[in-house]
Amino acid sequence: MKKLLFLLFITSFCIAQNANRKFISQSYKNNVLEIKTSEGYYLMKPFSEKIIETSFIPNGEKNNITSHAVIKSVENIKCKVVNNSKTLSLETSGIKVIIDKSPFKISYYYNNSLLLSEKNGYTKVNDSTHTIDFNIAPDEKLFGGGARALGMNRRGNRLQLYNRAHYGYETKAELMNFCIPLVLSSKIYAVHFDNAAIGYLDLDSQKNNTVTYETISGRKTYQVIVDDTWENLITNYTDLTGKQPLPPRWAFGNFSSRFGYHSQEEVENTIKKFQEDNIPVDAIILDLYWFGKTIKGTMGNLDWDKDNFPNPEKMIANLKAKGVNTILITEPFVLTTSSKWKEAVAQNILVTDAKNKPATWDFYFGNTSVVDIFKPEGAAWFWNVYKRLINQGVGGMWGDLGEPEVFPSEVKTAAGPADEVHNIYGHNWAKLIADGYAKDFPNQRPFILMRAGYSGSQRYGMIPWSGDVNRSWGGLASQMEIAMQMGMQGMGYMHSDLGGFAGDYFDNELYLRWLQYGVFQPIFRPHAQEEVASEVAKKDIATKAIAKKSVELRYQLLPYIYTLAFENSTSGKPLMRPLFFEEPTNEKALNEKESYLWGNDFLVKPITKAGVTATEVYFPKSSNWFDFYTDKSYKAGTTATVAVGTDYIPVFVRGGSFIPRIKTIQNTTAYSLNSFDLHFYYDETVAQSSGKLYNDDGATPDAFGKSAYELMTFTSNSSSKNIILKLAVEIGKKYLATDKTVTLTIHNCNAKSVTIDGKNVIFKNENQSVVVDVNWNKNTTPEIKIAL
Repeated sequence: MKKLLFLLFITSFCIAQNANRKFISQSYKNNVLEIKTSEGYYLMKPFSEKIIETSFIPNGEKNNITSHAVIKSVENIKCKVVNNSKTLSLETSGIKVIIDKSPFKISYYYNNSLLLSEKNGYTKVNDSTHTIDFNIAPDEKLFGGGARALGMNRRGNRLQLYNRAHYGYETKAELMNFCIPLVLSSKIYAVHFDNAAIGYLDLDSQKNNTVTYETISGRKTYQVIVDDTWENLITNYTDLTGKQPLPPRWAFGNFSSRFGYHSQEEVENTIKKFQEDNIPVDAIILDLYWFGKTIKGTMGNLDWDKDNFPNPEKMIANLKAKGVNTILITEPFVLTTSSKWKEAVAQNILVTDAKNKPATWDFYFGNTSVVDIFKPEGAAWFWNVYKRLINQGVGGMWGDLGEPEVFPSEVKTAAGPADEVHNIYGHNWAKLIADGYAKDFPNQRPFILMRAGYSGSQRYGMIPWSGDVNRSWGGLASQMEIAMQMGMQGMGYMHSDLGGFAGDYFDNELYLRWLQYGVFQPIFRPHAQEEVASEVAKKDIATKAIAKKSVELRYQLLPYIYTLAFENSTSGKPLMRPLFFEEPTNEKALNEKESYLWGNDFLVKPITKAGVTATEVYFPKSSNWFDFYTDKSYKAGTTATVAVGTDYIPVFVRGGSFIPRIKTIQNTTAYSLNSFDLHFYYDETVAQSSGKLYNDDGATPDAFGKSAYELMTFTSNSSSKNIILKLAVEIGKKYLATDKTVTLTIHNCNAKSVTIDGKNVIFKNENQSVVVDVNWNKNTTPEIKIAL
């Protein structure tokens, strides 16, 4: 069967070509290959050994060099160009492009294996549409296209590229707030279409082994990205489009959030409730009532409603003194009924109509226009709003409705018609805020919560969420897929409104299962409409007690989570990872849309149905796995039915892993690694392993780049007779290191003796685990030997 599929694949490459496009000539200069054809010319340039860009410039057009996605500079790499009578090739040490001259055909290879080829090249369908299509193999599975709920393998779908909210979605959402013109293949390559205009990404909907990108205008440019592993592929893609800067540490704590808090008193009483119940909390999010008493008619005020928030600076300062950050919602819409309308018109900062007047239209919240953030005056005006709020003490910004939610095609912006900039509005909005912070608040890490963006939005620190998901089991069931897919596309912080947002469905079991999943997703942020309380502190006694355990576990795991975030900032690796990262050719792993890896060391199986008391779990074959709560072991490559309790979802730890933890804290102002717990999961089949723990002050932008950090590393050498663990640390030149006390727990064994640096020490054997205290003085490398 595989041989037949391969023959069909090769045949499709041979017969499906653009016969009208004739090769004329080629030239190669400064690592750019130019190919002249009868219909225009191609430019091919390698960004690295694993990334190559191809642009087509039709006759009569100019080369548009502006990319909204790519920031990588072209590397000076060694390339080889071979030209003969039949073919032309461009080769790096990794990727190879072969151009057949007649009939004209472009094919891409990696490790001498054919990946894909152009089918017809860029084709102008009509005055408003052009396409490019590719031949792909019959057995490839396809991912990408942004945030969708379609199943992990998105092949067979024609995906619209037009950021648009899907209110109350559940298990299927063909179009959502975040579209990315990127397709990733199970053959471990990706194609990014480097054009911002709206369009479609057709992932073989006609079942003819074809991927087609269709758009209304713009660049005819794409990049092919390759590598040997999924992790490296995503590192390459984020090298191209940018890495996510490390968020402030408080962003990984618990949020108090709902639609919405109506008054200063309500805000203060809500946080008081958290503290009275000793429930950790790091931030509170104020929805649109901070600037208006009503939902409709007030959007665009962008200033405090002093009747209900009489002293916002004092409120924010008091919250900050308690370790709680204030986050405010903002929108790009300025209603004609808002207090800022006349100012916005006078300063000419709005999008325009055909007569160059402020464009207006109706939508749910009222008659409106939108800030033209592509116009320098518009960007400056909007940033001054944020600057004023940050100076008042606001700790983070929420940008809502940034698709933009309603944006008529006839509207004009400084960067072009609405349809050409629609998908990059949120992207540039995040850039506006990130750039403003860098200029005016250079010592503060931004927190930018947004639901719409574009390729590369991660480099602006955007924290995306999955929109107005239905408060239902179906809503929960789609969240893992959305987060994993977006992590593969560079957006590692995709997360959901924990508990669900839309509707008044009341189900404490659903709420708890969602929070239990939330412990192991990038941002822990319960949020909902007003009908049902989203805050843990406002639940009934029984529900609150179980939910509090999830919040406490989240805080206990902050050292591991923060280290994952650091890894993402330096490598682009997602926090949530599909199982096929471990087993790229395993059909079960390729289709799995609920179980996932949380970093390298955790396997998580969310519970997405009511009344579940047992569930089936597949354990990847690369490691043995241990139940996080009981230490029960499961063999690599097996499937088992595991019991499910009410307090936790099934979570497992990879054999040989190091898991750093802390005791529960009220918020991250009390975070410290002067004393922490380190758990090592002994597995007799793992002879050697390693782990790491990153630390900085949690606030300084690019602390790692500024050498204001410490990076602890842990290694193991194990046998059936003993375990040797070594602790080491790399200390940045501008970081003040401290001595540490480490409570070390070695799971799944009992010890006869324990030595530290050759000296016998006191230890305990407890529940098939060894517990020993290690006094770790700075600039030392303790060695712990456990005799079994």
